[in-house]
Amino acid sequence: MAGLRPPHAVGLMPAMKLICHPLTAFDPPVRPASSRRSWMDDTPESHAYRCLPLVIGNQHGWEVFTPSGFTARWTGGDRVEDVSLHPDAASGQAPARPMSNFGSGILTFEMGFLLRTPPGWNIWVQGPVNAVKDGIAPLSGVIETDWSPYSFTMNWRFTRPGEVRFEADEAIAHIFPVRRDLFDKITPEIRPIQSDPKTAQAMETWRLSRADFAGRLRENDADAAEEKWQKGYYRGLMPDGGKGAPSHKTKLHIKPFTKAAPKTR
Repeated sequence: MAGLRPPHAVGLMPAMKLICHPLTAFDPPVRPASSRRSWMDDTPESHAYRCLPLVIGNQHGWEVFTPSGFTARWTGGDRVEDVSLHPDAASGQAPARPMSNFGSGILTFEMGFLLRTPPGWNIWVQGPVNAVKDGIAPLSGVIETDWSPYSFTMNWRFTRPGEVRFEADEAIAHIFPVRRDLFDKITPEIRPIQSDPKTAQAMETWRLSRADFAGRLRENDADAAEEKWQKGYYRGLMPDGGKGAPSHKTKLHIKPFTKAAPKTR
């Protein structure tokens, strides 16, 4: 890997279809993941959004949301009935509805749809990215969606006995495709940074610049105070001001799921 060295042009992945088959009469409650988080909004001057990796992570895929709000309670026991659900309205067979299915303090959401990917592609399923919820934590899973005819669930586990609240339209899962052979093709290796002189020099340039900027902030330097934070990575620049990767992104454009056109004979 080239580390901090500007890479050559990145080869583009061929276009692929991610297909969603509804299993109920309802539209699947799936949407492009949002870059916004309420706790990030609440940071001073919303400074959490200055962290580009955090923002890109927020929107890195699609999120599943629950159509109606509900309260869930756990007594602390291992039985299925130790998790009770109190919906705001009757959900019937609506997708992403909550249930108690496994016991052990686990809250389950039935997705209500089946995903299909091209050969060799899985779907990673996890909780909403960079979102925290007191009293309960999401569980992650990987599903082989190129062949499996089975639907899947999203599961959360209570971290302590008590009550949690999910509001209508709240994200309860985050999904994105991942190659099944990804880790078969990766060989992890440790090398001294001095073995890559260009990367070592770029790293040292950045380290000195960061230390200088932090020092000027502490001394209330007017220019540093006006800039507030170094934007090299955000702007896709190398530490010396040169251009980095041409494929650098500050925002993802995730397409929504749309209904396929009817087939013609």
